[in-house]
Amino acid sequence: MKLFEYMEKYDYEELLFCQDKASGLKAIICIHDTTLGPALGGCRMWTYDSEEEAIEDALRLARGMTYKAAAAGLNLGGGKSVIIGDPRKDKSEALFRSFGRFVQGLNGRYITAEDVGTTVEDMDIIHEETDYVTGISPAFGSSGNPSPVTAYGVYKGMKATAKQAWGDDSLEGKTIAVQGVGNVAYNLCRYLHEEGARLIVTDINKEAVRRAVEAFGAETVDPDDIYSVECDIFAPCALGGVINDETIPKLKARVIAGAANNVLREERHGDLLHEMGFYYAPDYVINAGGLINVADELLGYNRDRAMKKVETIYDNIEKVFEISRRDNIPTYRAADRMAEERIQAIKNARSTFLQNPKNILNMKG
Repeated sequence: MKLFEYMEKYDYEELLFCQDKASGLKAIICIHDTTLGPALGGCRMWTYDSEEEAIEDALRLARGMTYKAAAAGLNLGGGKSVIIGDPRKDKSEALFRSFGRFVQGLNGRYITAEDVGTTVEDMDIIHEETDYVTGISPAFGSSGNPSPVTAYGVYKGMKATAKQAWGDDSLEGKTIAVQGVGNVAYNLCRYLHEEGARLIVTDINKEAVRRAVEAFGAETVDPDDIYSVECDIFAPCALGGVINDETIPKLKARVIAGAANNVLREERHGDLLHEMGFYYAPDYVINAGGLINVADELLGYNRDRAMKKVETIYDNIEKVFEISRRDNIPTYRAADRMAEERIQAIKNARSTFLQNPKNILNMKG
């Protein structure tokens, strides 16, 4: 990979390689864009096959966070960090404290958080060395488990998408096929059940399915059959890449709206959904509730304020469809355009982020 060529193509700001021999730390911090504010993004710990794979992951994830924050109306930029190592055996206090010192050295340009392979407990250790970390234990003023908040945002976004499809955002009586019943999806099912939706669920975890059946009277199907069930809304809430050449012909739903990341296997599948008349809620817009929630910690966490901000996901989904109609483009491209237009508008009035408490604390969007 020609790093500077790639960074110039997608306008990255900074790529930092962090090494500490004593603790065994090998980490990469990537800052994509700080036009809107400091770059916030999780710290992933993973057993990468190569250093290049780790670099590519950090670059890809950081850019995605820029778009997610911008589309959510947050005054935050996009960043991400990865630690090369096995989260099952390579973790130590020294490693995370060392990483925290590298984060502190960026003086607020990057704020870290929990991600794949890291936990709240890991964030607490990082917090020993820096204040630029979110998702720490509630005892330190954190928001705690973000799953219910993320689910609420997906619920509001699903209602907004339903309004586009049927002219009414009511989900009462709608049949919703939920793929995956993890923590976020379980809370989503609770909201849907309370509104009177009929639920069809699936998960490779039979215990998760049992919970949904007992709590919400959900029907069940085998994982491979979820795509072809007769339903109004298909809610992918598990793995990414589930909208692809094999699954699209099976779909009976009119709306696709769920909590999973990277739902489209390839961009062309978003084009195909548009051509076939599906109403697709882009994943990073509809599932931004978790990011909005941890961003509120930078203000001194207030759950009511965070939930009110999460409710704006409804408005953001409406904006995506407005741009889609305006420019005659698929909704996944419309989401990118919405984010890019906001960044460009602010860029005209603000250069690269410099430490300023007002920039961090002004999260009203």
